[in-house]
Amino acid sequence: MSRFLLVVPPLVGHINPLAGVATELTRRGHQVAWCGHSERLRDLVGEGAEVYECAMPDGGDLVRPPGLTGPAAFRFLWEEFFLPLAGAMAPGVEAAVRSFAPDAVLTDQHALAGSLVSERLGVPYLTSASTSAELIDPLAELPKVAAWLTGRLTELRARVGDPRATADPRFSPYGILAFTSRELLGEGELPWERVHLVGPVIADRPEDPEFPWEELDPDRDLVFVSLGTANTDAGLRFLRETAKALALLGDRVQGVFADPGGLLTEAPPGTLVRPHVPQLDLLSRAKAVVSHSGHNTVCETLWHGLPLVLAPIRDDQPIVARQVVEAGAGVRVRFGRVDAARLAEALRTVLDDTGGHRSRAAEIGRSLRATGGQRAAADHLEQLTARHPAPFAAH
Repeated sequence: MSRFLLVVPPLVGHINPLAGVATELTRRGHQVAWCGHSERLRDLVGEGAEVYECAMPDGGDLVRPPGLTGPAAFRFLWEEFFLPLAGAMAPGVEAAVRSFAPDAVLTDQHALAGSLVSERLGVPYLTSASTSAELIDPLAELPKVAAWLTGRLTELRARVGDPRATADPRFSPYGILAFTSRELLGEGELPWERVHLVGPVIADRPEDPEFPWEELDPDRDLVFVSLGTANTDAGLRFLRETAKALALLGDRVQGVFADPGGLLTEAPPGTLVRPHVPQLDLLSRAKAVVSHSGHNTVCETLWHGLPLVLAPIRDDQPIVARQVVEAGAGVRVRFGRVDAARLAEALRTVLDDTGGHRSRAAEIGRSLRATGGQRAAADHLEQLTARHPAPFAAH
């Protein structure tokens, strides 16, 4: 059996897919350890997990100025978070690799310390692409931004990686696990043959014994609303308009809001507003989802065969929303300008299937369930260790 070290940033959407992969590897008899922000990790993967602590810049939380979008948001994200994160994590990642002696590393594409330390120490590694956005080169039309990022990555490699290496540290030369599918990416060519499309990871998560299941109305369509965990600074207006849209639909729908920031203080009667929700269990009962186009939520929604109303805010979200719309499984609205009437009309469209969105979502759901998820991801990791023995992983 093999040892696998999983290196992740302190971001829920980047950790959750790998939690299911870790569970599958453990089920097969492998030993798994994590490297990252220990408190965040233990909250998500359990107290019993083996965790190697890494330092975090400014406590590890990502806080951005409200309203920052486009190229400015991209540069801010890298300059103020991902690049400092790599420098802070590198000593902890190296200590974990030397202590745990993994046969292979699985590192999130935005936890660059995982790839750079692995390449310097000669450990084979796969990249975990938690979003499909960068698989289609979103900077192709922004050459100055692309050149800026390339320069910064080169500087980072000189400090913590192997200066002789030439591969983009966001994408392993050994292979990339992409938690998406061809149905969402479209028919365009991927930049590398080594991209493995394994689909979303749908695995058991901790139960929420406090969720009031008895308050769900079986006579109304359940609409789940989520803006994720990283967008609470911009979401109050949108959540209010969504609540009004649900009220316009009268007795037809019941909304359940995931509102970790506690922003929504007024909602229609019967609407549930919770800081945390059992998302997968809710999706199994829902009829439609309103989302900011976070990649995990989108893929989990489509895995369940549900159509979406999408309101992307920034980062990869516009790209993910475009993929869903082009696939025919959702309707896009403008996050900053949409009103209750337009949101209600978008919800009617996907609920009534007047545009075929529900039918198309069901087709995509069937294809996603056939991709393999965590089982396919574990297969690729096992194949990696068979082809490329690690330099010091003799157990």
